[in-house]
Amino acid sequence: MSTRPVLTDEQASEPARQLFDEIRKVRETDFVNNFWRCLANDPGQATELWSRLQQVMKPGALDPLVKELIYIAVSTANSCGYCIHSHTAAARAKGMTSEQHSELLEVIAMASATNALANSLQVPVDDCFNAADAG
Repeated sequence: MSTRPVLTDEQASEPARQLFDEIRKVRETDFVNNFWRCLANDPGQATELWSRLQQVMKPGALDPLVKELIYIAVSTANSCGYCIHSHTAAARAKGMTSEQHSELLEVIAMASATNALANSLQVPVDDCFNAADAG
């Protein structure tokens, strides 16, 4: 259960409805997901986050599919079920194949295992890996 109401268009304030309209326009859909509908209880926060998300997820040195794959991995590490599902759907829409998804899950599982071992063993970072020493 959400800690905030999942706002319908009718319940949303005018600034929230404007944000919903912008999301529909940018995503070329009539659908506004529950994340934005919950966040819209604070339209200023929602609008600021939407703006930042547009900047971060736009094509750049990393293509949009790679960005979605990273989003899935971080969401998995943070145990955000909602984000795992929504960004998996977004990655599929951007062309992620079943094989890519399987490999991604293998990498996430491997990183989780090696991270846990390195953390529990408190392995010191090799000097050559230290970014401060890379000059």
